[in-house]
Amino acid sequence: MNIENIIIKQYGKTIWSKLHKAIKEYELIQTGDKICVCISGGKDSMLMAKCLQMLEKHGTYGFSCKFIVMDPGYSEENLIKIKQNAEKLGIPVEVYSTRIFESTEKAEKNPCFLCARLRRGWLYKKAQELGCNKIALGHHFDDVIETILMGMLYGLQVQTMMPKLHSENYEGVHLIRPLYLVRENDIIDWAEKNGLEFIRCACRVTEKKGEGSSKRGEVKRLLAEMRKNNPAVDMNIFRSVENVNLQTLISYHKGDEYHSFLESFDEGLTLKGTKIKQ
Repeated sequence: MNIENIIIKQYGKTIWSKLHKAIKEYELIQTGDKICVCISGGKDSMLMAKCLQMLEKHGTYGFSCKFIVMDPGYSEENLIKIKQNAEKLGIPVEVYSTRIFESTEKAEKNPCFLCARLRRGWLYKKAQELGCNKIALGHHFDDVIETILMGMLYGLQVQTMMPKLHSENYEGVHLIRPLYLVRENDIIDWAEKNGLEFIRCACRVTEKKGEGSSKRGEVKRLLAEMRKNNPAVDMNIFRSVENVNLQTLISYHKGDEYHSFLESFDEGLTLKGTKIKQ
């Protein structure tokens, strides 16, 4: 059985159908889109690239793809691994070299934030150069849940990783996340059962400190403990940001527009938004 059939038949429910669901539910792809598929070399982006290649091949949504690898300063070993995996999966990648790792190593504070900002800016610019109106990233469901908790525990805010975003600086370019509803364990299972080995985090800062030392690593361990007593905890967290009742929040903002619960408190509104009978 070839790689495409394995994804559709063996991982039809856990990967393929969830990819389709995210694309339809969040309107990620439209006819005529030209998508810059960004491959980091890890399992997530490689699987996403293969799935989008399959959709493009069968003309499901009427779009086209450019498969790119941004090299922020990978070791030669990692670059070889990325190219080998792309060849195994039949993905025609184009590799572009940058000096992002070199730049972030000089940063005394927040090197991870700087790295993410430089990567994202480069990807948007490259997408425009290639004539693409969307860039696709390989973030999955677990990334979404972890981001929600990280925002609450360390970022002092309630937020989530959105399924698609407008670019603030590159007009007409959107970011989409096709694996938004796919669980990480299912991606790991797909990779292992197909004998595929992908590069892990190749960040030099993380290599020095250890992958589990990050805030995301802490949240991963917290979620693992919580699942032992409540297997549904991930979906409960996800649903919580789908069912936000603004009248139960102390304050909230939309862009630069801030609101407080005090604005309507004296109007005597109940939680259902109706007047309290005097």
